[in-house]
Amino acid sequence: MSTPSAPSPSTFAIGETDFLLDGQPHRILSGALHYFRIHPDAWRDRIIKAREMGLNTIETYVAWDQHSPTPDAWITDGGLDLDRFLRTIAEEGLHAIVRPGPYICAEWDNGGLPAWLFRDASVGVRRNEPQYMAHVTTYLERVYEIVAPLQISNGGPVILVQIENEYGAYSNDHDYLRELIRITKDAGITVPLTSIDQPEDQMLIDGSLPELHKTGSFGSRATDRLATLRRHQPTGPLMCAEFWCGWFDHWGAHHHTTSAAASAKELDDLLATGASVNIYMLHGGTNFGFTNGANDKGVYQPTITSYDYDAPLDEAGRPGEKFLAFREVLAKYSGVATPELPAHPEAPTFTTQLTTAESLLAVLPRLGQWSSHDHLPTLDELAHYRGFAVYRTQLEGDATNPAVFAVDEVRDRAAFFLDGSPVGVLLRDHHERAITLPRGTGELLVLVEDMGRVNYGERLGEDKGLIGPATLNGAPVTAWEVLPIDASAIPAVGQEEGHPVTGPLAGPVIASATFTLEEASDLFLDTSDWGKGIAFVNGFNLGRYWRRGPQQTLYVPGEVTKAGENTLTVFELEALPTPQASFVSDLRLGHTDF
Repeated sequence: MSTPSAPSPSTFAIGETDFLLDGQPHRILSGALHYFRIHPDAWRDRIIKAREMGLNTIETYVAWDQHSPTPDAWITDGGLDLDRFLRTIAEEGLHAIVRPGPYICAEWDNGGLPAWLFRDASVGVRRNEPQYMAHVTTYLERVYEIVAPLQISNGGPVILVQIENEYGAYSNDHDYLRELIRITKDAGITVPLTSIDQPEDQMLIDGSLPELHKTGSFGSRATDRLATLRRHQPTGPLMCAEFWCGWFDHWGAHHHTTSAAASAKELDDLLATGASVNIYMLHGGTNFGFTNGANDKGVYQPTITSYDYDAPLDEAGRPGEKFLAFREVLAKYSGVATPELPAHPEAPTFTTQLTTAESLLAVLPRLGQWSSHDHLPTLDELAHYRGFAVYRTQLEGDATNPAVFAVDEVRDRAAFFLDGSPVGVLLRDHHERAITLPRGTGELLVLVEDMGRVNYGERLGEDKGLIGPATLNGAPVTAWEVLPIDASAIPAVGQEEGHPVTGPLAGPVIASATFTLEEASDLFLDTSDWGKGIAFVNGFNLGRYWRRGPQQTLYVPGEVTKAGENTLTVFELEALPTPQASFVSDLRLGHTDF
């Protein structure tokens, strides 16, 4: 199949009733792809499949925290090469919508806001506060330095840019929105600017301005919701800028699915009104590494690693029943014939033994450095914003009787060891904050996991780690050492350290295996018999697994594998009753609610 040529310079505007492409009415048929949730070498495949489903546009958020893990950093290579992603969209003959936030929600860690923003409590996020706006200005100017040259007027794919994200569900600071518009225009953005809110009267009032073209986010009752949107957007095209065709999952809950036929009917109803659409998600992808978000409405619920979203393209980018149903609906309105889809190659299935393993506690010096403190510090105080850390203190209490150790809050999982022996685990979602120790003396070591920052609501930006004060039988414990774990060093440690595996493995442990492939291939790592932890293939962090489910596989992009020998590293927190790794034929995302 020949690759379509990139679009030439054009105009895109908002008319009295329609979007106007070179002055002619144009309907946006878009699908959401988050470049930061997809291996960059798979971007083109997903974009081509979007076109083959009948779409003419790709939408993406921009994840500020990924591009700027520290205030001075600005990363735009590899999987964060937004320029490459947008140019690939253009090369495949599609348009693009860019949504840089700065807040994106997206079930993403902290809603995309960098954790370092919250180090200073005087910084007021998502409002017109000078310190916050200074950081936002730097961020948006960097994004628009990439986006501005790729606007449609310059021959690029970008036709719309969104300001903030569902702001009416959060606040109503219109001065803040005006300042975002000013920054955006001053940076050279000339395409139409939009806002998005759920079509409820107060949200639409609070979350937008007359200068912004209002769009809606919903997944059902399109006619009613578009009527609400029309009351607040008297002229111009109607658009559902997030047509929710699926949903996300939390650890310990079920896997969300929706009927392909019912979703297609909703899409048909929406398009029958003449509205434009952005399907959220066309392809969800994966929360690789430690990028998943969480919710907390009284109970902390971290999002799983898979962001499959029951989308038309599954987590591995393969068309499913919903893809075919949506394609049939889209063809009614686009008039564009779609090609037959090639068969997707089957994933290899095999089992390999974990051959070497080493206790985490034995290799801590290889994974980070200790720092000393006269109080119980949060991980944010140490500028350690994701993953794991180890706390250590010397207890000097009663040596003959049990003792109670307590903190104000655990964020989000804490495993306790006394003189190297495991004592127990405290979990945030159980609201646990105290543990009984067998005695009040000895070296107390606590392995803490940040399981994902809340991405929506009042708990945005909260600190992670052990939240003090810490007490032992009510008396303060103030002398601490902390070692933030460099997760990127785990694969190398796993390959270079360790003893032969002869039976079940007790966590926390780093275990390794090798396996051979005839060629690079997508794989599905079965984690159903493991406890809790993370896994790496060839050094690539696949993300978290947890026996709690619903997810039972980790997706391994073929782009991180190779022909010949490959390495697998597992960081298991609990236990591996069978020290082996199995790769299965398909995704196993868990039980549903019907």
